[in-house]
Amino acid sequence: MRVLVMLSVVIWLVPLGLAAQVLATGSGDLRIERMVGGLDTPWAIGILPDESFLVTEREGRLLYVAQGQVSEVSGTPRVAARGQGGLLDVTIARDFARTREIFLTYAKPQRGGAGTALAIARLSEDGARLENLRELFAAAPGFSGGRHFGSRVVEGADGTLFVTIGDRGERPSAQDRSNHNGTIVRVNRDGSVPRDNPFVGQSGIRPEIWSYGHRNPQGAGLDLNGRLWTAEHGARGGDEVNLIRKGANFGWPVISYGVHYSGGQIGEGTAKDGMEQPQFYWDPSMAPSGLLVYSGKLWPRWAGHIFVGSLKLNYIAVLDGRPLREIHQIEGPETGRVRDIVEAPDGAIWFLSVGDGAVYRMTPG
Repeated sequence: MRVLVMLSVVIWLVPLGLAAQVLATGSGDLRIERMVGGLDTPWAIGILPDESFLVTEREGRLLYVAQGQVSEVSGTPRVAARGQGGLLDVTIARDFARTREIFLTYAKPQRGGAGTALAIARLSEDGARLENLRELFAAAPGFSGGRHFGSRVVEGADGTLFVTIGDRGERPSAQDRSNHNGTIVRVNRDGSVPRDNPFVGQSGIRPEIWSYGHRNPQGAGLDLNGRLWTAEHGARGGDEVNLIRKGANFGWPVISYGVHYSGGQIGEGTAKDGMEQPQFYWDPSMAPSGLLVYSGKLWPRWAGHIFVGSLKLNYIAVLDGRPLREIHQIEGPETGRVRDIVEAPDGAIWFLSVGDGAVYRMTPG
Protein backbone atom coordinates (compact mmCIF):
# COMPACT_ATOMS: atom_id res chain seq x y z
CA MET A 1 0.00 0.00 0.00
CA ARG A 2 1.28 3.46 -0.83
CA VAL A 3 0.84 6.20 1.73
CA LEU A 4 0.90 9.86 0.66
CA VAL A 5 2.27 12.20 3.31
CA MET A 6 2.50 15.99 3.03
CA LEU A 7 5.65 17.42 4.59
CA SER A 8 8.05 19.87 2.98
CA VAL A 9 7.92 17.56 -0.02
CA VAL A 10 5.57 14.86 -1.19
CA ILE A 11 6.78 11.53 0.21
CA TRP A 12 5.88 8.22 -1.35
CA LEU A 13 6.25 5.12 0.79
CA VAL A 14 6.89 2.22 -1.54
CA PRO A 15 8.02 -0.98 0.21
CA LEU A 16 10.83 -2.61 -1.71
CA GLY A 17 9.69 -5.65 -3.65
CA LEU A 18 6.01 -4.63 -3.67
CA ALA A 19 4.06 -6.19 -6.53
CA ALA A 20 7.12 -7.53 -8.33
CA GLN A 21 6.33 -8.70 -11.84
CA VAL A 22 7.93 -11.55 -13.76
CA LEU A 23 8.56 -10.75 -17.41
CA ALA A 24 9.16 -13.72 -19.70
CA THR A 25 11.77 -13.00 -22.38
CA GLY A 26 13.80 -14.92 -24.91
CA SER A 27 16.72 -14.69 -22.48
CA GLY A 28 14.81 -16.08 -19.52
CA ASP A 29 12.47 -14.68 -16.89
CA LEU A 30 13.16 -11.25 -15.43
CA ARG A 31 11.85 -10.05 -12.08
CA ILE A 32 10.89 -6.37 -12.19
CA GLU A 33 10.16 -4.38 -9.03
CA ARG A 34 8.93 -0.83 -8.88
CA MET A 35 11.19 1.06 -6.47
CA VAL A 36 9.42 4.43 -6.51
CA GLY A 37 6.56 6.03 -8.44
CA GLY A 38 4.86 9.39 -8.83
CA LEU A 39 7.89 11.10 -10.36
CA ASP A 40 7.50 14.27 -12.42
CA THR A 41 9.46 14.11 -15.71
CA PRO A 42 12.37 12.11 -14.23
CA TRP A 43 15.65 12.17 -16.17
CA ALA A 44 18.33 10.12 -14.39
CA ILE A 45 19.05 7.77 -11.50
CA GLY A 46 22.18 7.16 -9.45
CA ILE A 47 22.50 4.12 -7.18
CA LEU A 48 24.43 4.63 -3.93
CA PRO A 49 26.56 1.88 -2.34
CA ASP A 50 23.81 0.98 0.16
CA GLU A 51 21.27 0.91 -2.72
CA SER A 52 19.48 4.02 -1.61
CA PHE A 53 19.34 6.15 -4.74
CA LEU A 54 19.04 9.59 -6.28
CA VAL A 55 16.62 10.67 -9.01
CA THR A 56 16.65 13.92 -10.97
CA GLU A 57 13.46 15.57 -12.17
CA ARG A 58 13.84 17.90 -15.13
CA GLU A 59 12.09 20.82 -13.42
CA GLY A 60 15.01 21.01 -10.99
CA ARG A 61 14.37 18.62 -8.09
CA LEU A 62 16.90 16.08 -6.87
CA LEU A 63 15.25 13.30 -4.86
CA TYR A 64 16.83 10.96 -2.32
CA VAL A 65 15.12 7.58 -1.90
CA ALA A 66 15.97 5.38 1.08
CA GLN A 67 13.90 2.52 2.55
CA GLY A 68 10.89 3.54 0.52
CA GLN A 69 10.90 7.19 1.59
CA VAL A 70 11.47 10.02 -0.86
CA SER A 71 12.81 13.39 0.24
CA GLU A 72 13.96 16.42 -1.73
CA VAL A 73 17.65 17.26 -1.58
CA SER A 74 18.37 20.96 -1.03
CA GLY A 75 21.27 22.94 -2.47
CA THR A 76 20.87 21.97 -6.13
CA PRO A 77 22.07 24.32 -8.89
CA ARG A 78 19.77 26.84 -10.53
CA VAL A 79 18.58 25.40 -13.85
CA ALA A 80 16.90 26.61 -17.04
CA ALA A 81 13.84 24.34 -16.95
CA ARG A 82 12.40 24.91 -20.39
CA GLY A 83 12.09 22.76 -23.48
CA GLN A 84 14.39 19.77 -23.00
CA GLY A 85 16.48 21.65 -20.45
CA GLY A 86 16.53 21.43 -16.68
CA LEU A 87 18.22 19.24 -14.09
CA LEU A 88 19.43 16.27 -16.13
CA ASP A 89 22.03 13.61 -15.30
CA VAL A 90 23.33 12.39 -11.94
CA THR A 91 26.36 10.11 -11.61
CA ILE A 92 27.77 8.72 -8.38
CA ALA A 93 31.53 9.19 -8.01
CA ARG A 94 33.47 5.94 -7.99
CA ASP A 95 34.95 6.89 -4.59
CA PHE A 96 31.58 7.93 -3.11
CA ALA A 97 32.01 5.70 -0.06
CA ARG A 98 34.93 7.91 0.95
CA THR A 99 34.04 11.33 -0.51
CA ARG A 100 30.20 11.22 -0.83
CA GLU A 101 30.60 13.21 -4.05
CA ILE A 102 28.21 13.15 -6.98
CA PHE A 103 28.22 14.76 -10.43
CA LEU A 104 25.25 16.62 -11.92
CA THR A 105 24.60 17.96 -15.39
CA TYR A 106 21.96 20.55 -16.14
CA ALA A 107 20.88 23.33 -18.46
CA LYS A 108 22.49 26.42 -16.96
CA PRO A 109 20.87 29.84 -17.52
CA GLN A 110 23.29 31.90 -19.59
CA ARG A 111 23.45 35.14 -21.47
CA GLY A 112 21.22 34.64 -24.49
CA GLY A 113 19.80 31.30 -23.40
CA ALA A 114 21.15 28.21 -21.66
CA GLY A 115 24.01 25.75 -21.96
CA THR A 116 24.96 22.31 -20.67
CA ALA A 117 26.89 22.50 -17.40
CA LEU A 118 28.59 20.06 -15.03
CA ALA A 119 28.80 20.40 -11.25
CA ILE A 120 30.18 18.38 -8.36
CA ALA A 121 28.87 18.34 -4.80
CA ARG A 122 28.96 16.33 -1.59
CA LEU A 123 25.77 14.59 -0.50
CA SER A 124 25.22 15.06 3.23
CA GLU A 125 25.27 11.97 5.44
CA ASP A 126 21.48 12.05 5.81
CA GLY A 127 20.87 12.67 2.11
CA ALA A 128 19.09 15.94 2.85
CA ARG A 129 21.33 18.45 1.10
CA LEU A 130 24.21 19.06 -1.28
CA GLU A 131 27.32 20.60 0.22
CA ASN A 132 30.17 22.48 -1.46
CA LEU A 133 28.40 22.58 -4.83
CA ARG A 134 30.75 23.92 -7.49
CA GLU A 135 30.62 24.20 -11.26
CA LEU A 136 33.30 22.28 -13.13
CA PHE A 137 32.33 23.12 -16.71
CA ALA A 138 29.79 25.14 -18.68
CA ALA A 139 29.33 25.18 -22.44
CA ALA A 140 30.20 28.38 -24.25
CA PRO A 141 27.16 30.72 -24.07
CA GLY A 142 25.18 32.27 -26.89
CA PHE A 143 22.62 29.62 -27.82
CA SER A 144 18.96 30.20 -27.07
CA GLY A 145 17.33 26.95 -28.21
CA GLY A 146 15.61 24.70 -25.70
CA ARG A 147 16.66 21.33 -27.12
CA HIS A 148 19.55 18.91 -27.64
CA PHE A 149 21.46 19.46 -24.39
CA GLY A 150 22.86 15.89 -24.52
CA SER A 151 23.93 15.87 -20.89
CA ARG A 152 25.22 12.49 -19.76
CA VAL A 153 28.25 12.53 -17.47
CA VAL A 154 30.55 9.51 -17.24
CA GLU A 155 33.56 9.11 -14.97
CA GLY A 156 36.38 7.74 -17.07
CA ALA A 157 38.67 4.92 -16.01
CA ASP A 158 41.35 7.50 -15.19
CA GLY A 159 38.99 9.70 -13.14
CA THR A 160 38.43 12.34 -15.80
CA LEU A 161 34.84 13.28 -16.63
CA PHE A 162 33.16 13.00 -20.02
CA VAL A 163 30.07 15.14 -20.69
CA THR A 164 27.92 14.76 -23.81
CA ILE A 165 26.51 17.91 -25.43
CA GLY A 166 23.99 18.07 -28.27
CA ASP A 167 24.00 20.47 -31.19
CA ARG A 168 21.32 22.61 -29.48
CA GLY A 169 19.28 22.48 -32.68
CA GLU A 170 21.99 24.48 -34.49
CA ARG A 171 23.16 21.76 -36.88
CA PRO A 172 26.26 23.43 -38.40
CA SER A 173 27.62 24.23 -34.94
CA ALA A 174 28.42 20.53 -34.39
CA GLN A 175 31.31 20.94 -36.86
CA ASP A 176 32.44 24.28 -35.37
CA ARG A 177 34.92 23.58 -32.61
CA SER A 178 34.98 27.21 -31.47
CA ASN A 179 31.90 26.28 -29.42
CA HIS A 180 30.96 23.15 -27.46
CA ASN A 181 27.81 22.20 -29.36
CA GLY A 182 27.68 18.65 -30.71
CA THR A 183 30.72 17.52 -28.74
CA ILE A 184 31.84 15.25 -25.98
CA VAL A 185 34.01 17.22 -23.59
CA ARG A 186 36.54 15.86 -21.10
CA VAL A 187 37.64 17.65 -17.94
CA ASN A 188 39.48 16.78 -14.77
CA ARG A 189 37.62 16.37 -11.51
CA ASP A 190 38.66 19.89 -10.49
CA GLY A 191 37.33 21.33 -13.77
CA SER A 192 40.73 21.87 -15.38
CA VAL A 193 41.51 20.67 -18.91
CA PRO A 194 43.52 17.43 -19.16
CA ARG A 195 46.82 18.06 -20.91
CA ASP A 196 46.29 15.06 -23.20
CA ASN A 197 42.97 16.28 -24.65
CA PRO A 198 43.32 16.18 -28.44
CA PHE A 199 42.94 19.89 -29.25
CA VAL A 200 44.82 21.51 -26.37
CA GLY A 201 46.83 24.47 -27.65
CA GLN A 202 45.14 24.59 -31.07
CA SER A 203 43.96 28.07 -31.93
CA GLY A 204 40.21 28.58 -32.19
CA ILE A 205 39.29 25.17 -30.75
CA ARG A 206 37.81 24.71 -27.29
CA PRO A 207 40.37 22.66 -25.34
CA GLU A 208 37.75 20.64 -23.45
CA ILE A 209 36.60 18.93 -26.67
CA TRP A 210 37.30 15.19 -26.88
CA SER A 211 35.21 14.38 -29.98
CA TYR A 212 32.73 16.28 -32.15
CA GLY A 213 30.11 15.98 -34.89
CA HIS A 214 27.44 14.63 -32.53
CA ARG A 215 23.71 15.42 -32.82
CA ASN A 216 22.30 14.68 -29.35
CA PRO A 217 23.98 11.94 -27.28
CA GLN A 218 21.62 11.07 -24.41
CA GLY A 219 23.17 7.73 -23.50
CA ALA A 220 26.78 7.12 -22.48
CA GLY A 221 28.77 4.51 -20.59
CA LEU A 222 32.09 2.69 -20.33
CA ASP A 223 32.59 -0.84 -21.60
CA LEU A 224 34.52 -3.53 -19.73
CA ASN A 225 37.76 -2.22 -21.24
CA GLY A 226 37.10 1.37 -20.13
CA ARG A 227 36.13 2.64 -23.59
CA LEU A 228 33.36 5.22 -23.92
CA TRP A 229 30.20 4.39 -25.88
CA THR A 230 27.28 6.68 -26.65
CA ALA A 231 23.71 6.37 -27.89
CA GLU A 232 22.68 9.34 -30.01
CA HIS A 233 19.44 10.65 -31.43
CA GLY A 234 19.30 10.90 -35.19
CA ALA A 235 16.73 12.90 -37.05
CA ARG A 236 14.15 10.82 -38.92
CA GLY A 237 16.06 7.55 -38.73
CA GLY A 238 19.76 7.26 -38.05
CA ASP A 239 19.80 6.86 -34.27
CA GLU A 240 23.34 5.70 -33.52
CA VAL A 241 25.49 3.72 -31.10
CA ASN A 242 29.04 5.03 -31.29
CA LEU A 243 32.39 3.93 -29.90
CA ILE A 244 34.09 7.22 -29.05
CA ARG A 245 37.64 7.88 -30.16
CA LYS A 246 39.89 10.73 -29.06
CA GLY A 247 39.73 13.65 -31.50
CA ALA A 248 37.29 11.91 -33.86
CA ASN A 249 34.64 13.61 -35.99
CA PHE A 250 31.32 11.69 -35.93
CA GLY A 251 29.96 13.50 -38.94
CA TRP A 252 26.80 15.34 -37.96
CA PRO A 253 25.33 17.09 -39.93
CA VAL A 254 27.54 16.24 -42.90
CA ILE A 255 26.72 12.52 -42.86
CA SER A 256 23.82 10.58 -41.36
CA TYR A 257 21.78 7.42 -41.90
CA GLY A 258 18.60 9.41 -41.33
CA VAL A 259 16.80 12.13 -43.23
CA HIS A 260 15.35 15.47 -42.19
CA TYR A 261 11.85 15.38 -40.74
CA SER A 262 10.70 16.88 -44.04
CA GLY A 263 12.12 13.82 -45.84
CA GLY A 264 15.03 15.74 -47.37
CA GLN A 265 18.58 14.38 -47.46
CA ILE A 266 20.95 15.32 -44.67
CA GLY A 267 24.31 16.67 -45.73
CA GLU A 268 26.36 14.65 -48.20
CA GLY A 269 25.09 11.11 -47.57
CA THR A 270 26.10 8.34 -45.20
CA ALA A 271 29.91 8.39 -45.36
CA LYS A 272 32.81 10.76 -45.88
CA ASP A 273 36.57 10.44 -45.47
CA GLY A 274 37.72 11.56 -42.04
CA MET A 275 34.34 10.96 -40.41
CA GLU A 276 33.45 8.05 -38.15
CA GLN A 277 30.84 5.42 -38.92
CA PRO A 278 28.41 4.30 -36.19
CA GLN A 279 28.88 0.87 -34.67
CA PHE A 280 25.13 0.39 -35.10
CA TYR A 281 22.16 2.49 -36.19
CA TRP A 282 18.40 2.24 -36.07
CA ASP A 283 16.15 3.10 -38.99
CA PRO A 284 13.37 3.89 -38.23
CA SER A 285 14.29 5.77 -35.07
CA MET A 286 13.69 4.36 -31.60
CA ALA A 287 14.83 7.53 -29.71
CA PRO A 288 17.69 6.16 -27.57
CA SER A 289 18.31 7.46 -24.07
CA GLY A 290 20.47 5.87 -21.41
CA LEU A 291 23.21 3.36 -22.19
CA LEU A 292 24.70 0.65 -20.02
CA VAL A 293 27.46 -1.85 -20.78
CA TYR A 294 26.70 -4.71 -18.40
CA SER A 295 29.34 -6.31 -16.14
CA GLY A 296 27.89 -9.82 -16.13
CA LYS A 297 27.56 -9.99 -12.34
CA LEU A 298 24.02 -11.42 -12.19
CA TRP A 299 23.68 -12.49 -15.83
CA PRO A 300 27.09 -13.83 -16.94
CA ARG A 301 25.77 -14.37 -20.48
CA TRP A 302 25.18 -10.61 -20.74
CA ALA A 303 28.75 -9.59 -19.83
CA GLY A 304 29.78 -6.81 -22.22
CA HIS A 305 26.30 -6.49 -23.75
CA ILE A 306 25.04 -2.97 -24.38
CA PHE A 307 21.61 -1.96 -23.07
CA VAL A 308 19.90 1.12 -24.52
CA GLY A 309 16.51 2.52 -23.50
CA SER A 310 13.96 3.61 -26.11
CA LEU A 311 11.88 6.73 -25.54
CA LYS A 312 9.76 6.14 -28.62
CA LEU A 313 9.13 2.40 -28.93
CA ASN A 314 8.96 1.56 -25.21
CA TYR A 315 11.58 -1.16 -24.85
CA ILE A 316 15.16 -1.79 -23.79
CA ALA A 317 17.42 -2.83 -26.65
CA VAL A 318 20.14 -5.42 -25.96
CA LEU A 319 23.08 -5.26 -28.39
CA ASP A 320 26.10 -7.48 -28.88
CA GLY A 321 28.35 -8.96 -31.54
CA ARG A 322 30.94 -7.80 -34.04
CA PRO A 323 29.55 -6.14 -36.00
CA LEU A 324 27.26 -4.83 -33.30
CA ARG A 325 23.59 -5.78 -33.70
CA GLU A 326 20.40 -5.67 -31.71
CA ILE A 327 19.92 -9.22 -30.48
CA HIS A 328 16.99 -8.80 -28.13
CA GLN A 329 14.30 -6.41 -26.88
CA ILE A 330 13.10 -6.30 -23.29
CA GLU A 331 9.56 -5.06 -23.45
CA GLY A 332 6.72 -4.99 -20.94
CA PRO A 333 4.26 -2.68 -19.19
CA GLU A 334 7.13 -1.14 -17.21
CA THR A 335 9.33 -0.12 -20.18
CA GLY A 336 7.36 2.94 -21.29
CA ARG A 337 9.71 5.71 -22.49
CA VAL A 338 12.91 4.45 -20.87
CA ARG A 339 15.03 7.52 -20.11
CA ASP A 340 17.92 6.04 -18.10
CA ILE A 341 19.42 2.63 -17.37
CA VAL A 342 22.20 1.85 -14.87
CA GLU A 343 23.80 -1.08 -13.05
CA ALA A 344 23.61 -1.22 -9.25
CA PRO A 345 26.52 -2.41 -7.09
CA ASP A 346 24.93 -5.87 -6.77
CA GLY A 347 24.59 -6.27 -10.55
CA ALA A 348 20.85 -5.54 -10.74
CA ILE A 349 19.80 -3.40 -13.70
CA TRP A 350 17.75 -0.35 -12.80
CA PHE A 351 15.83 1.73 -15.31
CA LEU A 352 13.72 4.84 -15.27
CA SER A 353 10.39 5.02 -17.09
CA VAL A 354 9.13 8.47 -18.03
CA GLY A 355 5.91 6.84 -19.23
CA ASP A 356 4.66 6.18 -15.72
CA GLY A 357 7.14 8.26 -13.71
CA ALA A 358 8.76 5.31 -11.97
CA VAL A 359 12.08 3.63 -11.22
CA TYR A 360 12.34 -0.14 -11.65
CA ARG A 361 14.86 -2.77 -10.55
CA MET A 362 15.44 -5.83 -12.74
CA THR A 363 16.92 -9.10 -11.48
CA PRO A 364 16.86 -12.71 -12.72
CA GLY A 365 13.37 -14.24 -12.42
